[in-house]
Amino acid sequence: MLKQSLQQKLLQKLSPQQIQLMKLLQVPTLELEARIKEELEANPALEEGREEEPEHDSAEGLDDDRGETRDDFDFDAYLDDPTPGYRYAVNNHAEHEDRETAFGAGETFSERLAAQIGLRPVSDRQRMLATFLIGNLDEAGYLRRDLYAISSDLAFGQGLEVDEEELEEVLHIVQELDPAGVGARDLRECLLIQIDRKLDAKTGGAQPALSLAHRILEEQFEAFTKKHYDKLVARLEVDEDTLRAAMEEITRLNPKPGNSGADNARPIQAVVPDFHVSVEGDELRLQINGRNAPELRVSNEYRDMMEGYSAAKNPDRSQKDAITFVKRKVDAAKWFIDAIKQRQNTLRITMQAILEIQRDYFLTGDETDLKPMILKDIADRIQMDISTVSRVANSKYVQTPYGTFLLKTLFSESLTTDSGEEVSTREVKKILEEAVESEDKRKPLSDEKLMQVLQDKGYRIARRTVAKYREQLGIPVARLRKEL
Repeated sequence: MLKQSLQQKLLQKLSPQQIQLMKLLQVPTLELEARIKEELEANPALEEGREEEPEHDSAEGLDDDRGETRDDFDFDAYLDDPTPGYRYAVNNHAEHEDRETAFGAGETFSERLAAQIGLRPVSDRQRMLATFLIGNLDEAGYLRRDLYAISSDLAFGQGLEVDEEELEEVLHIVQELDPAGVGARDLRECLLIQIDRKLDAKTGGAQPALSLAHRILEEQFEAFTKKHYDKLVARLEVDEDTLRAAMEEITRLNPKPGNSGADNARPIQAVVPDFHVSVEGDELRLQINGRNAPELRVSNEYRDMMEGYSAAKNPDRSQKDAITFVKRKVDAAKWFIDAIKQRQNTLRITMQAILEIQRDYFLTGDETDLKPMILKDIADRIQMDISTVSRVANSKYVQTPYGTFLLKTLFSESLTTDSGEEVSTREVKKILEEAVESEDKRKPLSDEKLMQVLQDKGYRIARRTVAKYREQLGIPVARLRKEL
């Protein structure tokens, strides 16, 4: 049954211009350049250059990239081009992707292993099974799947009856490949493969440190992982110097052989700072990267076209379509230019508010001078929403005399000292790092003792908070920091 009713609702909706501004605000400088280039290519009414530049005579035609005049440009023909725009976009996009793939292609980790199998004197069946096992290795080079599950895959997927004993034999062939340790099923097996490879390279395997390292991994792996050195000395009946030499051999091994290839190395990400802060005497000078505010303008030719079409009396359908197209492009260009300017202004006032709060830190570069600061503090100062400040802080870099770092690292919560003063948690973490660096590695400080160190310095802090800060700093527990 259909029914009509009258209702009132209170909704909050964002305009396309606001959405565009938020997207531009959160991108860093490098992505902004790509976004501007994309907009320039998509909107012919948008141009690079100063707005104050003198207008060109439209009768002389448009200028091409070389600065030469094009008298043969026909705007009507451009509008009435029968070829759909998506044809150009798809074709150009495909060519671009193909070129990038051709230049960026490289040999993968699995392909290198498969190539080594091809050089070994094995049967065709073994080569096929070895290739299948290589395809089941994870990024670190480990075989995490059970051989029974792999045997089932071969039976149901390829119709091959392969028992676990045959797969075990082929796995040993894979484990003989380079880098050493590949094909292991756990860390212990990975390290043992590498130790055995080193022992075989020595004359008769007579290297004492390597032999002891093999015994440690083979017989006392649990005590080794927990760093129970006293137990290792007693059980292996060796002195500390001998044990230390064996431990050094183990620490030289690669726990993740699959990540040793060049193709697995993480690409270096270029960082272009959005802000430059310099110190001139007792004053701070703020500069915003010029790439954040490129010179853009609305095309003079498109302005003339709008005026020409608007002045026409009794326009026909084609002229109405043309003026609609031109107006839409001109409006989009104006919105984009305004969004870039507003982005520039938001970046400036946000960074200026941060400088006012963290003035002492930017003058000295000492992390202990950092004051507690959260997003709400900046939002209240600049009278903007917290989400706006978050978009600025999460993806922008600032260059200072003391290094270049992410803006969000300047934000931290507060902690009260015995004197009632509020200090930044960054200051507490800095002192915690220094305490761990200066500790006796034979008897590292527990979280309880680290808490006592901080409390002796006047910081009110609980043990669980010390553990949280330690984990945030990537510092392992005391047991794992122990050394001989």
